[in-house]
Formats: sequence, structure tokens, C-alpha cells
Amino acid sequence: MPLSPEQQAEIDTLRAAPQPTLRAVSPGLEAHLYTAHQVLDHGFVRVIDYMGDDAAICQAARVSYGKGTKSVQNDEGLIRYLMRHWHSTPFEMCELKLHVKLPVFVARQWIRHRTANVNEYSARYSIMDREFYIPAPEQMAAQSVVNNQGRGDALQGEEAARVLEILKTDSMRAYDHYEEMIGQDGQQGLARELARMNLPTNIYTQWYWKVDLHNLFHFLRLRADAHAQYEIRVYADAICNIVADWVPFAYKAFEDYRLGSVTMSAQMVDCMGRMLKGEAVTQESSGMSAREWREFQDVIEKS
Repeated sequence: MPLSPEQQAEIDTLRAAPQPTLRAVSPGLEAHLYTAHQVLDHGFVRVIDYMGDDAAICQAARVSYGKGTKSVQNDEGLIRYLMRHWHSTPFEMCELKLHVKLPVFVARQWIRHRTANVNEYSARYSIMDREFYIPAPEQMAAQSVVNNQGRGDALQGEEAARVLEILKTDSMRAYDHYEEMIGQDGQQGLARELARMNLPTNIYTQWYWKVDLHNLFHFLRLRADAHAQYEIRVYADAICNIVADWVPFAYKAFEDYRLGSVTMSAQMVDCMGRMLKGEAVTQESSGMSAREWREFQDVIEKS
């Protein structure tokens, strides 16, 4: 169960007592408030609070563009212009605060994005729950033979069962020892801040994560990408669905100019031009490394 009974009771109480407001609201995001969207086996993402909407982005942009802009350019067009030309400041006027429950090893990847405000569940103060991420069978994959930080084919049969049993057994054994070290039945026990060092990184933690829309889009561009690790990508996908309802114009521009776009080096652009003129360009004549050439071929195949 992703939500604890206490968390669910708090959400039910808040939902039962809506408050009037004079601030701008996003109807699409209001529907997500106090709703936990399940991710992985025990994780979730839920919206705690937010500030701004598509109109707030345009309002901020027009401070610098001047008064007459709205009469000649609609909001969606302006937002697409801002995204297309990498104007970041107007998107910083919107903020989102999320409550996220996630495995510790995913949190360690996530925290690399240092442009957010984070407050994490304290294992020095509280006892961690006995909840671990155990991959679904289709995610039990071998090491990729071409990518040192990626996966290859899924494990099959006895090999998959063997690895799965190790994951489950080690997780439970580590937690049993964690409980024993903390101390029960009058034992003094080890301090929680020390006992936690024995826990595996697939145990779940929780945090509040607050970020502005510009930096959120940067996070999503990297983590919702097909090359991102599956366990963090599914969180990014869940957040994408939330953001699409919050700022639909901005999210559509983000999809078109970031998620669905490609970046080409000067050498790639040159080679593309030469190919369009009928020249047979090879990796040796391209001026690119073998790896960059492979990436260029991927771009061409997707075009």
C-alpha cells in the first residue's frame, strides 16, 4: 500500500475542507491535489501545492516585452516562442511541490538535480518501513554489452528466479538485522542513525520536492527520456502527466521543442547538408567519432 493509513486520513481531512482563494488556479492541477499516483510497487507521486499556470508565464514575459504584446500574440504562441528560443525566466514563475515515495537508489539519482528544495524523511528520527523495491520480471535485465550504464535483454527462467530470490532474501534479512540492532523489549540497542547504515538501497524513502517549472522541465527532459533508467523514468512519466494538466500550453511546447526534438552538432548539420546534396558521407569523412556517428545515424533513422 503506497500511502500509510495516517497519510490517507490527512488527505481525506484536507479534501473534506476545501478553502476559497483569490489566487490564480489551474483546474487541471486542482484535480490532482491530494491524489497519490502509484509508481513502481510501493512508490507514489502526489501534488502538495503549486503556484502559477500558463497565464503566469505570459504575465512574467510581458513585463519585459511591454504592454501591446497580448494584442498581437496569443498566450500559446508566446509560450511556444519562449520555449523555442530558450527564454527560461518566465517559466521560473511557476512552482510545484510534490510528495514522492521512492527507492533510495532512485533518490540518489534524483538528488543530482540540485535546483530544487528537498526535505527527506529522517531515518535518524524515525524508523524506516519494511518496504523494498523488487523489480517486475520484465525489468530483471542483464548488463548491456554496448552501454556500460544500461540494460540488455531480460533474464529468463532459472536465472531470473535466482536473482529475484536473492533480492527478496537480502532485503528482508537486512531489515531483520536493522530491527534487532535498534533494540526491542527493553534492550538499549544501537542509535537509529547508525542502524540505518545496514539497510539496502532498494528500501523506500519519502521526501517533499519543490521546484520551479523551468528546472522541472530540465529534470523531465533527462529523466523522461527513453535512455533514462526505468525506475526513475516511470516517476518522470507520472510527473509529465501531472504537468500536462497543470500548464497545458507550456507542456505541449516542451513536448515539441525538448522531449520530441534532437540536438545536432555543427558536424552533424554539415553532414546532413552534404547528404541532402547527394554526397555519400561516411564516418571517416564526417569528422565525427564512431560513437557520435552512431548517434547521428539514430537521428537520421528517426527522421
